[in-house]
Amino acid sequence: MLLCIDVGNTNTVLATFEGEKLVHSWRIKTDARATADELALIYRGLLHGDDVQITGAAVCSTVPSVLRELRAMLGRYYPGVPTVIVEPGVRTGVHLAIDNPKEVGTDRVVNTLAAFTLYGGPTIVVDFGTTTNFDVISERGEFLGGAFAPGIEISFDALAARAAQLRRVEPAPPRSVIGKNTVECLQSGLYYGFAGQVDGLVRRMVAELGSVEAVVATGGLAPLVIGECDTVTHHEPNLTLIGLRMVYDKHSP
Repeated sequence: MLLCIDVGNTNTVLATFEGEKLVHSWRIKTDARATADELALIYRGLLHGDDVQITGAAVCSTVPSVLRELRAMLGRYYPGVPTVIVEPGVRTGVHLAIDNPKEVGTDRVVNTLAAFTLYGGPTIVVDFGTTTNFDVISERGEFLGGAFAPGIEISFDALAARAAQLRRVEPAPPRSVIGKNTVECLQSGLYYGFAGQVDGLVRRMVAELGSVEAVVATGGLAPLVIGECDTVTHHEPNLTLIGLRMVYDKHSP
């Protein structure tokens, strides 16, 4: 089976594929201080629990320290297993039509590949993670750039940390837009505020592009708000993992 690993700032998502079929998936906390041996203990525990035999691996990471240890872990514990690590210089088939291609996160590159392959273009990907990323894809599958906004959870945390009489609350829909207590006021502002932010940015991007084939939501926090996002047309929670599988396939003999 092919093992795909997407290391994000908050969570790491793993999945195994048989051909194009996603067989197993796991979500664990990202620890920037974890060593190669600690990563092996966690990953092998998950994989061996389902008796998974790894025949290949594809990796992308937004955390450099984890990528370094992950590279060492794969070499030490899975010697001989073909591995593709998505980083600058690795062939993905995605043209980066931006000022400095080396700046773009590898997760955005594989999201571009997966979204264009699945939905065509122009397409916009909204990735709800530690940050909310907006990735814009041309009609030819080029990565055109996009936008960053603070993520849902860190916005909740920032309010609780900076406002003396506010506290951290569950990021969930309130009973109504007009909150009747402090918790509901916080939830309303952030829940409907994020939905409005997504729709506002997407509509401005569509105005520049002229039209889009799809607006695709992904990321662990997408289910919290996409029900209120009028512009989102598709939800694919495994978009990055699918993109990693596609990159691996491009490098397979």
